[in-house]
Amino acid sequence: MADLERHNVTGPLGGLDEWEDDLRRRYPSPAEVLEADKSSMPRAFRDYRAETRPQVKEFYRLHHRHQTVDFVRAKRDEYLSGLPGCSPAGGETAATDRGPRRQMGIWEALEFLNTLVDDSDPDTSLAQIEHCLQTAEAIRDDGRPRWFILTGLIHDLGKILCLFGEPQWAVVGDTFPVGCAWSDAIVFQEFLAENADAGVPDYQTRCGIYAAGCGLDNVLMTWGHDEYLYHVVRDYLPREALYMIRYHSFYPGHREGAYAHLMNDADRQYFPWVKAFSPYDLYTKSAERPDVAALRPYYEDLVAEFFPPTLVW
Repeated sequence: MADLERHNVTGPLGGLDEWEDDLRRRYPSPAEVLEADKSSMPRAFRDYRAETRPQVKEFYRLHHRHQTVDFVRAKRDEYLSGLPGCSPAGGETAATDRGPRRQMGIWEALEFLNTLVDDSDPDTSLAQIEHCLQTAEAIRDDGRPRWFILTGLIHDLGKILCLFGEPQWAVVGDTFPVGCAWSDAIVFQEFLAENADAGVPDYQTRCGIYAAGCGLDNVLMTWGHDEYLYHVVRDYLPREALYMIRYHSFYPGHREGAYAHLMNDADRQYFPWVKAFSPYDLYTKSAERPDVAALRPYYEDLVAEFFPPTLVW
């Protein structure tokens, strides 16, 4: 994968990392909370919205406006119809061509993601693959299982959707169910007033088009890198890992406790793994560069333990 073309991210965010930087502002690490002056913490949390950068607010406005039931179903139809054993949206037969996708191995996909230019963070110039390795190495240092380490390495691979031409708001952003009433725990919830689903009564009840306790596997989530990657790798990883991949951006659920009425026993069993993964996702970013060449043999062996040489993307 030498001499790869470099792809710039365009949109209201300077790059995809800007959304993640904002998440860290919204959810400071326990260490940051302990170090802060306790008397100032309530004020700091109250001021989050006022201090959010205008480009981040614009990103959420676009995200919340466009993530409708129809949009999610169309993207599932477009991207999932060609994946092995995958029914795009509730079992319908896909009617669209999957478009300009490819077959790649996991490491090749990491190198493909590495062509994504992200200039959002002035404090670090790390490549995408280095961010992936930082997360995986932090998990490895804590003695977690090998599948957990692998999940840290690949959890953001779905961001290659940007390289397939998707706008930022269809790749990153907090995820949440569509087709039912929106939770107050959704960040910048007021922007959802611009969403066409606001005018559909069937989508505005507590359970909407779902049944209470139906399980998140039967719920349409906003479209993005989490849902896409889950379907690409779903046949190869333990269920704990799949929950971590699919729901790591579902902050209204695993951080705020929203949408519990849609969850079933399996969700309640596996969501602690999503919560266990979240600190690695949010708090392992640093300017220290991992040695990609030195680490590559270990991670190539780890990838080969779980995945075939190529996957359909």
